Amino acid sequence: MLLPIKWAIRAMAASLALVVLYLGVTGVQVWLTSREHSTNHADAIVVLGSAEYNGVPSPDLKARLDGVLALYDAGRAPLIATTGGGLAGDTHTEAGVSATYLIAHGVPAASVIVGGGSDTYQNISSIAAPLKARGATTVLVVTDPFHEDRSMAIASAFGFSPSPDPATNSPLSGWGTFPYFLKETVAVAAGRVVGYGFLSSTSHPNG
Repeated sequence: MLLPIKWAIRAMAASLALVVLYLGVTGVQVWLTSREHSTNHADAIVVLGSAEYNGVPSPDLKARLDGVLALYDAGRAPLIATTGGGLAGDTHTEAGVSATYLIAHGVPAASVIVGGGSDTYQNISSIAAPLKARGATTVLVVTDPFHEDRSMAIASAFGFSPSPDPATNSPLSGWGTFPYFLKETVAVAAGRVVGYGFLSSTSHPNG
C-alpha cells in the first residue's frame, strides 16, 4: 500500500518540478525578449493599446506612441496600425486616441490603420486583415518591454513576421515591472500550451 503512495508522491513532485522549470525558462525568454531592439525595416508598425483618459493617451500609451513616431520618422515602416478598445461608457478607444495622437504629430491619416480589441489577441486580430489587405507581412511590434514576447508570439500566430521595438521611455520601469513580468510569464506559458486565442475567448467569452 505504501509503494503506490510513494510513486504518486514522486510523480507529483516530478510534475511540479517540470512546471517550475517550464515557467523559469519561459520567464527568462520573456525577459530576454524585453531587452531586444531590432534594426529591421518592415511593412508596418503595430502598437499595442494601453489606457487613455478621456481622449488623452496615458503616460504609458504616450511612451509607446512616441516610440512609434521615432520608428516612422526614421523610415522604418510606411504603415502604422493602432489597437485597443474602450470600456463601457467610454467615448474614445485606445486605438482611436492613438491614431489621433499620431496624426497630430505628422503621420498622414492614410498611413494609419485603426483597430480595436479588449486584449492582446483581439488587438492584433483587429488589424490583421487590414494590414494583409495592404500587403503587410513584416511588422515592428511596439509595446512595453515585458509585453513584447507575448505580443510577437500572437503576431506570429496571425501570420506576420514580427520584430521587437519596445518602448524605451515607459513610466513602468525598474522593480515596479516585476509583477508584470510574472503575469507575462504565466500568460506566455499558458498560451504556448492551450493557444492564445483560447485564452482570449475564455477571458472575453462575448468577444
